[in-house]
Amino acid sequence: MIAKLIYGETCQGTMKYVLGKEGMRVLGYGNTFSQNISPKFFENVLYFQGQRNATKNRYAHISLNLPHGEHLDDKTFLKVSEEYMENMGYGEQPYVVVRHTDTEHEHVHIVTTNVKEDGKVLGIYNSHRRSMATRQHLEKKYGLSPAPTTKQKSQLPIYRLPELQFGMDAEKGTKYYLQDVLNSINQKYKVRSFDELARLVKPYHIEIRTIKNESGRVGVAYGLNNQKGYQTRFINGSEVHRGLSGPKLKKVFDIHSKSKLLPTHRKRLLKQIETTYDLFRTIQPHDLEEVLKEYQGIDIKLDIKGDVIEGYTVFDKSMYVFRAKELGRNVRMQNRLDIFGNREEPTQIDTESKQFKLEVQKVIEEALKTSYLKSRKQQGLLSEHILKTSFGDIVPSLTTSEKHSFLERYIPRNQKTGFRKAVEKIFPIVRERLFELETKKEKAALQNKFNLIGKVLKNKIFDVSTEQGSVHLLFQSLGVKYHDNKLSFANSDRHTVPVPLGHLSLPGQMEKYVSTGFVRQNHSMLEMLSEQSSESSPKLTATAMFLPMIFPNLYEKMNPVYKKQFESVALGSYVKNAERMHAPFEKSPKDYIALFNARGFYFVKGEEGFKIKSIYTGNESSHTLSRRTSLYLGSIPDLTNVLHKQKPIIRDLLEEGRSNLKNLWAGHLLEKGMYDKVAFMLTAEKVYPNLHREMVQHHMDNGLRESMNVASVRQTNIQQNRLLRKGVYAVSSLLGSSGKKAEEVYNGFKDELTDSTKSKRKGIGMGLLW
Repeated sequence: MIAKLIYGETCQGTMKYVLGKEGMRVLGYGNTFSQNISPKFFENVLYFQGQRNATKNRYAHISLNLPHGEHLDDKTFLKVSEEYMENMGYGEQPYVVVRHTDTEHEHVHIVTTNVKEDGKVLGIYNSHRRSMATRQHLEKKYGLSPAPTTKQKSQLPIYRLPELQFGMDAEKGTKYYLQDVLNSINQKYKVRSFDELARLVKPYHIEIRTIKNESGRVGVAYGLNNQKGYQTRFINGSEVHRGLSGPKLKKVFDIHSKSKLLPTHRKRLLKQIETTYDLFRTIQPHDLEEVLKEYQGIDIKLDIKGDVIEGYTVFDKSMYVFRAKELGRNVRMQNRLDIFGNREEPTQIDTESKQFKLEVQKVIEEALKTSYLKSRKQQGLLSEHILKTSFGDIVPSLTTSEKHSFLERYIPRNQKTGFRKAVEKIFPIVRERLFELETKKEKAALQNKFNLIGKVLKNKIFDVSTEQGSVHLLFQSLGVKYHDNKLSFANSDRHTVPVPLGHLSLPGQMEKYVSTGFVRQNHSMLEMLSEQSSESSPKLTATAMFLPMIFPNLYEKMNPVYKKQFESVALGSYVKNAERMHAPFEKSPKDYIALFNARGFYFVKGEEGFKIKSIYTGNESSHTLSRRTSLYLGSIPDLTNVLHKQKPIIRDLLEEGRSNLKNLWAGHLLEKGMYDKVAFMLTAEKVYPNLHREMVQHHMDNGLRESMNVASVRQTNIQQNRLLRKGVYAVSSLLGSSGKKAEEVYNGFKDELTDSTKSKRKGIGMGLLW
């Protein structure tokens, strides 16, 4: 089911459209004194209530659309509409539900007002998120096909031509077909003119006529002509759909044409296509589509008229459509006969070109980095790996490289053997250059860590000292080690920075495993704290919340002032991620609070708005929510009661011993789809994820249940459990880095996770997840 919401200042035009359609049926009214009122009377009620406030968004027009082929009777469709309105916050507003039959898919229109009886505006914050969650809830409840939650790329099928639609009149079938194609085209592309739209719909046998009157108003009409004897009369755009009228489309086209990003997209495409031309000696015109797609990721389609190729059209990732002549003279095929003019020669790369040499260097560099990341014994720095790697070592990475395969495919046949030899010949030069580049980066990174340590110690962020050796905890958390008056990377002695501290004894407890991903998060966090910045670093993610779990011995020594600042920033980073995870389940501001409560977070209202706190941070630590979110939560009618109901939920978590970050971490892994690790924590370590029951059930249905069954059988395998335990606290994969091994992990909570005496919750059975 697809839900669409439109807000406006007036309702007369909307009501005229909704109630004026042929075959329409009023299914019912919401919050009126009687169901036996006339549509005209309701329109007056709606109009006068909306006029009690001067807001621009006085009225709301909502449509609920079923997929093709699905059916709901009037009674059920009205019930679906009522539940949708209740969840969207319109439960106490007057509204009308009208069913239309002018399209092939069944749908209803709902018209209401955002102005309450007292003249105040209804809180309509986060309407898109609430609509998505409500829609998904209703789809499950009533067995409807789910609408896609993400943008999808697919070719429009050329189907359902009216001549093939048996059982309906031709004109109605024509309107259905025109709506399908035209709406899909306008959603898929940022069309800028009627001429462009005509070119895009031509493959679907649609013709477009435009007429401009004396005042400059543009009218549009659509018709079908499949060039095989089937042709229809032209139908005015407003008759096909109100959004397909001339003035409505002209307004959209003007917005797309005036975008400030348009020149940037043109410039980028021009550079990409010119680079492609620089790489090739000859290109057969019919090969250009494949070449640009593989080499630059650009989608094009040749413009062919009869047997003549007139040019090509670019379908850019920005959703804009460009003709080659728009981008520049040098990219037009007619102006590059040096590449496209030789019809006898196959598509071939120019092995003498500067661009080819650059591409070969890129392929080698990529292979060197890939071989390092995929190395089973990944020890030392990248520069060390580069220095000791031979050409034979990167051959497996080369042969699986898409870039290498692309180059090899278009190398002239008589030069393929020479190409392999040329790659091998240039390998030492590329390796040396990359070695020098990475060495420079590594030295700078180590010096940066040294400088950061100095700032952290100067600001006394942690109560660590050289006397007891506790400064080692700070070194380890930043991925470095101290030895013999030198600072170096934890996994290499190649680069050093002199630090004359003398002999430092090791503290009693040191973390055994340290994830490189958490090291990066800790580095970003300490940079922010040492700079005394009140704003969160863009590099910080939700995993910053778990730094005290990974480095417990260090963070327990944190200065209380900095701890409060750290916890506030960490809360903000985590909340931002959690809000995205909640989107499919958040039907209302009450759900917003309930979903966070289940995680161990709670809300307090103050003079500056709402603040969020947690059971994992100090009582004084909090994060102030944005003004919009505060207004969203403030729209809850019985807010005081809702806030009061948080207490028993939070109390239960505390009494059950689930105030540890490891419970929150289990939920975080669950949302990342790492079901095997969560299953291990549940079955072997008895750690229950702090997550709302509805979300847990969603993941149970998506694979967690199967993973738990496997984990239960696997409990007797000690070695496998050891690897899984280590993997549970690896963060590199969550942060998007590739090639990091499972050994780069931390296991500082091994005893605490398995010691049931430290938790009031003795065990977790499978039944609690059902």
